[in-house]
Amino acid sequence: MLSGAVAAWFQVPRPQRRMILLLLAAVALANVAQPYPDLAPLQHGPTIALAFAAPALLRRWPLSDRAVACIWLFLLLHTFAARWIYSYVPYDDWARALTGHDLSSSLGLRRNGFDRLVHCAFGTLLTAPLAEIARRHGGLSRCWSLGFAFAAVALGSALYEIFEWLLTIAPAGDMADYYNGQQGDPWDAQKDMAIAQGGAALALIALLRRGHRRHIGMSSPPHKEQP
Repeated sequence: MLSGAVAAWFQVPRPQRRMILLLLAAVALANVAQPYPDLAPLQHGPTIALAFAAPALLRRWPLSDRAVACIWLFLLLHTFAARWIYSYVPYDDWARALTGHDLSSSLGLRRNGFDRLVHCAFGTLLTAPLAEIARRHGGLSRCWSLGFAFAAVALGSALYEIFEWLLTIAPAGDMADYYNGQQGDPWDAQKDMAIAQGGAALALIALLRRGHRRHIGMSSPPHKEQP
C-alpha cells in the first residue's frame, strides 16, 4: 500500500506535487495558535483528506496544471478563511491599521462578508476544472462540458448547504451556529448559492470570450492538409 502511494505521488506532475505540499503547509500555518481549536477539525479536516487523496485521484483522472491551480487557489482561500471560521476574518482590523477606515463601514456591510467572497470563488475558480473533467474524462462536447460545469457548481453549493443544515441537528451541537456562519441572516444559504452561481456565470463568460480549449487544457485538433 505504501509503495503504491509513493508510486502515485511520483506519477503526478511536479508542479502539481508542489501545490499539494504548499496546501498542506498552508493548513499547518493556519493552525498555529489556532483561535478556534474546537472547530478547526471541521474546517480543515476535509482539506487535509483531499490533499492526501490528491495523488491517487490525479493519477486515476489526470488534470492540467491550470485546472489543478484553480482548485488549489480555491482551497488556499478556504484555508485562510477557515482559520477564523469565516465569520471572524479580521479584515476590518487590517483595513483600519492600513487606512484608518474599516471596510464594513465603507461598503455598508452589516456582517462579515468574507464567506461571500469564498462562495463566489467556488463558482469562479472551479468552473474551468469541472469543464475539463467533463471533456477529458466524460467525453462531453464543448457546449455540454460548460453546461455540466455550471450545473455542478449549483449541485455542489446545494449539497454543501444541506451538509451544514445536517450538521446543526447532528454532531456539531452547540458549535453548529459558529460553523454555519449565518450571522443572523435567515437567507444565508440561498445567498451563498446565488453568489456561487454568479461566480460560475462570470467564469463561463471568461471561458467563452478567451477560448474554451485554451483554458481547460485541451489541445486544438490538427489541421487537415488542403488538397
